[in-house]
Amino acid sequence: MSMHARLYNLTEGVRIALEAIVGNKVRAGLTILGVAVGVFVVVVISAAVHGINTSVAKDFESTGPTTFFVSRYPISFEACDGTEDTCAWLRNPPITWDEVERLTRLESAAAVGVRMDWSGAFKYRDKALASAPIEAYTANWSMFGVPDMQPGGRVFTEQEFRSAARVVVLNTTAAERLFGESDPLDKTITINAIPFLVIGVYKDNASFLSGGDRPKGVMPVTTLQRALNVARSDMGLVVKPRTDVPRDVMVDEVTAALRGARGLRPSQESNFSIITQDKLMETYDKIFGMFFLVMIALSAVGLIVGGVGVVAIMMISVTERTREIGVRKALGATRLTILWQFLIEAVTLTGIGALIGLALGWAVAFLIRSGTSIEASVPPGAVLAALVASAVTGILFGMIPAARASRLDPVEALRHE
Repeated sequence: MSMHARLYNLTEGVRIALEAIVGNKVRAGLTILGVAVGVFVVVVISAAVHGINTSVAKDFESTGPTTFFVSRYPISFEACDGTEDTCAWLRNPPITWDEVERLTRLESAAAVGVRMDWSGAFKYRDKALASAPIEAYTANWSMFGVPDMQPGGRVFTEQEFRSAARVVVLNTTAAERLFGESDPLDKTITINAIPFLVIGVYKDNASFLSGGDRPKGVMPVTTLQRALNVARSDMGLVVKPRTDVPRDVMVDEVTAALRGARGLRPSQESNFSIITQDKLMETYDKIFGMFFLVMIALSAVGLIVGGVGVVAIMMISVTERTREIGVRKALGATRLTILWQFLIEAVTLTGIGALIGLALGWAVAFLIRSGTSIEASVPPGAVLAALVASAVTGILFGMIPAARASRLDPVEALRHE
């Protein structure tokens, strides 16, 4: 078949498919809708996951590639019934201030900080935040990611940390909700009905891991424990090695120091957990692996619905055009020519659905990017996968009616009424 003939058959197949859509709006609409839903799901979830990956990468970059965490509990808990018999990590003792001091004295450590997370009711006059996150740190908070402080404000000092001063640094979201356009610096707010002095406002680099663009307060960890009466049972550590010390060397030193402080014998397992960024990424990948499975399942359902519609509408098209097929065969059209034309019709139907799904997916990705902290964007691979999936769907499900059309006997087809 010449190139000119192939091009003619291609354009003819597209034209007939468009006429079929106009003539069978309901059937064609259902076919297009099924494919569009499948493609839409692929595009939206791919865009969201791509944005979350970018956000997570920025979080890890801000803390430094060698920074790691020490926690009372492991990052991924094994299946258990909630008792110490099956959940060995429940017996892990909390991290103590003596252990913090011990790690601080390690020569390889550039900084060792404490972090605790809590929540509280923030209030200023008639403005209130019923339950806002609270992050509490040691005085070296800024060494693990310098906060973008607004002019005039400051972070809390070593003296304020040691004296458990009732001071708080608000992020811009909390400051706007409590104070509106007025200056929050040196104003007193209450957290769980206890007065706190606002000493600074910082622009939070909102991300997926940090919980998004939510109102938040930061205070000394000693203040959280004493003023708000929060137990130290869930204290976690952030460890930053010196620039000339490999992370794994620092991990070994911290492990040895904590095991020695707790009197653990060589045969005993560590009753604390070292969480490196590699482990965080591994856990993160496992969680989002489930999202990809859901994405594939939902997309498959949509494409199958579209594929069934392709079979139905193409079968009807073959029946309605039986006499036309007979005429074309009588004039010399080969089985391959007829097969090609009907496959082009099927791919045109699914292609229209794919384009609609892509357009809707891009629109939703834009809304996610504009309205949340997730930098959603549609990766080129998702676009390619959506187009290929729609084309394959059209070919696979269009093959049955196309093969039926190509096998029609021209004499019998000409007799068809």
